[in-house]
Amino acid sequence: MNRYPLWKYALLLLSLLVGLLYTLPNFYGEAPAVQVSSAKSVVKVDNRTLQKVEETLRSQGLSSDLVQWDGNTIRARFGSTDEQIKAKDAINSALNPDAQDPSYVVALNLISRTPAWLTALGANPMFLGLDLRGGVHFLMQVDMATVIQKKVEALSGDVRSTLRTAGITPQNLQSSARTLTLTLASADEAARARDALGRELPDLVWTPAPGNPVQLSGALRPAVLQATQEGALKQNIATLRNRVNELGVAEPIIQQQGLDRIVIQLPGVQDTAKAKDIIGRTATLEVRMVDDSAAAQAAAQGGSIPLGMERYAERGEGGGAVVVHRQAILTGENLSDAQAGFDSQTQEPVVNLTLDSRGTRIFRDVTRDNVGKRMAILLFEKGKGEVVTAPVIRTEIPGGRVQISGAMTAIEAADTALLLRAGSLAAPMDIIEERTIGPSLGAENIAKGFHSVAWGFAAIAVFMIVYYVLFGVFSALALSFNLLLLVALLSMLQATLTLPGIAAIALALGMAIDSNVLINERIREELRAGLPPQKAIALGYDRAWATILDSNVTTLAAGVALLVFGTGPIRGFAIVHCLGILTSMFSSVVFSRALVNLWYGGKKKLKTVAIGTVWRPDGPVTDLAVEDAEGDGPGFVATPARLGKTAPTRKH
Repeated sequence: MNRYPLWKYALLLLSLLVGLLYTLPNFYGEAPAVQVSSAKSVVKVDNRTLQKVEETLRSQGLSSDLVQWDGNTIRARFGSTDEQIKAKDAINSALNPDAQDPSYVVALNLISRTPAWLTALGANPMFLGLDLRGGVHFLMQVDMATVIQKKVEALSGDVRSTLRTAGITPQNLQSSARTLTLTLASADEAARARDALGRELPDLVWTPAPGNPVQLSGALRPAVLQATQEGALKQNIATLRNRVNELGVAEPIIQQQGLDRIVIQLPGVQDTAKAKDIIGRTATLEVRMVDDSAAAQAAAQGGSIPLGMERYAERGEGGGAVVVHRQAILTGENLSDAQAGFDSQTQEPVVNLTLDSRGTRIFRDVTRDNVGKRMAILLFEKGKGEVVTAPVIRTEIPGGRVQISGAMTAIEAADTALLLRAGSLAAPMDIIEERTIGPSLGAENIAKGFHSVAWGFAAIAVFMIVYYVLFGVFSALALSFNLLLLVALLSMLQATLTLPGIAAIALALGMAIDSNVLINERIREELRAGLPPQKAIALGYDRAWATILDSNVTTLAAGVALLVFGTGPIRGFAIVHCLGILTSMFSSVVFSRALVNLWYGGKKKLKTVAIGTVWRPDGPVTDLAVEDAEGDGPGFVATPARLGKTAPTRKH
C-alpha cells in the first residue's frame, strides 16, 4: 500500500544529485577580474589578444588563476583587488598605446570562482542583482523635444518634394520645434497644397493660419507623435543594450521608466567611468564624395589637405587614406534598415542598406550626376571616422537599396549592420541620477538575506519536529529538498537573485510547509476515525492532495500575474515565487511520502505511528507513549484499539 516502485526512488535520487550539483557553484563566491572587450566594430578580440594579455601579465609578475576567452571577451581572474587594479593598468597600456583612441575596453569586473569541472557540466551560479553584488545605477532622461524636431525636419524635405510634384512653388517653408509653416502665393494654391499634402503625407495635419489664408501650419498627428516618441525610446534602449554587452555584465537591467526615462543597472561593474564611456558611445554613418584630384592624392600620402576636404583611413590592415569632401550627402538618419548578407555574384560578405524616402531621392540624384566617380561610406565611432568602402559609381541607383562590400568577414558584416541599425541614439540623453553600490554593501545584504532564510528554516523545522515528531522530521527533510531544488533551478535558469528574490525564498519555505501540515493533519483525522495506520497514511496523502493543489494553483496564478505585469524587483520576486510553488508541491507530496514509505512501508503489522497527539472528536485525547508491534520505539498515537483508553479530558 505505502510502497514506491524502484524507479520513483531512482528519480528522487537523481533529482537530489542534480540539485546538489547545480546548487554547489553558489557557494564559491566571486573574485575580482579584469575584462577586455572591443571598443570598435573593426577591432576583434581574438587568440592574439589573449596571448598578448597573458604575456603582459607574465612580464609584470602578476599571477592570474584563470584567463579565459569566450569569443567576444577575455577575462582574467585574480586573488585580490590590488592585483586586479595593477593588471588593469598594465593590460590597458599594452593594448591601448594611444589613450585618446583606445581599441579595447579594459574594465574591472567580478567573475565566479566556480571550478572548471563544474562549469564544464553547465553548473554556474545564479546571477546576483545590483543590491546583492554591487555595481552602478543610472537614470537617464531622453530629450524628446529633439526627437520631435528631427521628425519634423525630416518631413520638410518630403513636403518640398510633394509640392514640386504637384506643380506648386512655396514662397517659404520654415520648421520649428513641433510644426512646419508653409507660405503660398495665393489662397487657391494654399488649398491645392493642403489637398496634395493631405494625400501624400498623412503624418501631418495641415490647418490654415488664423487671419492669413496663404499660410498653412503642419503639425504631427497625435498617434504619429506618440509612435515617434516610443520608437525613439525603444531605439535608445536597444542601443544601450548593445553597448552594455561590451562590459560583459551578466544580467543588466535596462528598462523604460515613465514616458521619457531609462533605468540602467549594471551589477558587478566597478569602473563607473568606463561604464559611462561605453554608454555614451555613438556610431553614425555618412556618405561623402571622394576627391581623386592630384592635390587630393598628394594629401592622401601625407601632404596638406585641400580646403573643404578631410582625410580618413580605410578599414582593414594596410588600408591607405582617402580624401573626401567635408559635406555629407547622406547620414545615418536616412537609414531605415541594415542587414548583413552575401553578394549574389562574388559570395563575399556585404551589408545591405535600405534608405528612407528622402535618402532614396538624394541617393538617386547623386549617383545619376556622378557616374564614374567614387563615393565613400564612412563609419564614425566616438568622433573617429574610417572609410568602410569607397566604390566607383557605375550607374544610377534609384531604388533606395545600397550594398556595402569590401575587405570584411561575415562577422564584421554582421557587426557593422548591427552598429548601423542601432548604433546611434535616436535622441540625446542626460544622466540625471547616478548611484554606485559597493561590493561590501552587497555582501552585507547577502549575509542578512542568508541569515533570514536560515533562521526561518530552523524555526519551521523545530516547530514541525516538536509538534509532529517523526513526521515533522520527514517534513523538515522535504523542506530541505525543496530549498535545494529551488536554488538549483534558479542556477540552471541563470536567473537574477535580488533582495526581493531572497524574500520570495523565505516566503516559499513558509508556504511549502503548509502542504506537510495539511498531510499530517489529514493522517491524524484518519487515525481518529479508527483506520489502521497504513490505511490512514495512504488516505491522508491522497485526500490532502486536492486541497494542496487548489491552494497552490491559486497562489501560482497570483505569481504569474506579477511575472507578466511586473517589472524589475517585482518580476524577480515573482520568478522565485512561482518556482518555489512548483518545487514545494513536488517535495512536500512526492519526496516526503517517499521518506514515509521508506520508513513505514515495509511494516505489515504496523500499529503505531509517531505523528504527535491525536485529539478525539468527543473531547478525550490519547497522549500515551506506546510500543508498536515491531518494537522499534515509542510513538504518540495509539492504535484504534487503544483509543478507548481514557486520558485526562482537555478543553479545546
